[in-house]
Amino acid sequence: MAQLLVRNLDLAVKEALRRRALRHGHSMEEEARQILRRAVESDDQPPRSMGLGSRIAALFADAELDQPIAELQQPIT
Repeated sequence: MAQLLVRNLDLAVKEALRRRALRHGHSMEEEARQILRRAVESDDQPPRSMGLGSRIAALFADAELDQPIAELQQPIT
């Protein structure tokens, strides 16, 4: 596992992290790990406020598709 040292952290931030960890029953280290993990994971996902089509388009934005995909229309049975 890697380690990360955070310097010059405001005392108010450290205290808020301590209180948050206490509420969640974690150490400050575990609380910080979870916060960092969620922050990084959310960067990999399109925002939930987007519609489904926009989220799908964002997922395939780097696919380098040159031609539009034809719409598939089938009768509803």
